Amino acid sequence: MRTAEHEGDRYLLVKSSSESSLLRDPETGAERYVPNEELTVTGESPLAVAASTVPEPQRRLLSAVHSESTLGLLVELDGCGPLSAREILARYDFCESDLHGRAVELRAAGLLEEADVDGERGYAATDLASEALTALR
Repeated sequence: MRTAEHEGDRYLLVKSSSESSLLRDPETGAERYVPNEELTVTGESPLAVAASTVPEPQRRLLSAVHSESTLGLLVELDGCGPLSAREILARYDFCESDLHGRAVELRAAGLLEEADVDGERGYAATDLASEALTALR
C-alpha cells in the first residue's frame, strides 16, 4: 500500500487504475475514487499515516513506554508530583542505572523533565505526559 496527498490531506492509496485511484481516509475509513491527475503519491509509510490518526500525546506515550514499570513510573510522577531521584530509588524497584536509562528515554520523548526537588535532582511528568495519561485513564 502507498500513500497519496489530495487537496492537502493525506490518504492511503488502496488501488489505482490508469485514470483514477481509490483513496482511504485514515481517520474515518471512508473510501472514494479521485482522478490520478489530482493526486501526489508520497513516500510516507502507510502505517505511519495510519498511526497519525492517534492524537500526538498518546502516540508519543505509546512509542516511548516499553514496559509496565516505565509506565508506572510515569503514572506515579504524574500523580505524586516531582520526585527526587533518591526518593524514586527508595520507593520503587530500580537501580540507579535503570532509572537513568528510563529517564533518558522518557525525556527524549518529551514525557519527563528534570526537576529540582528540595535541592536534589529529580523528575516530573510533562504536560504532554499528563495529557496522554488522562486520555488513557
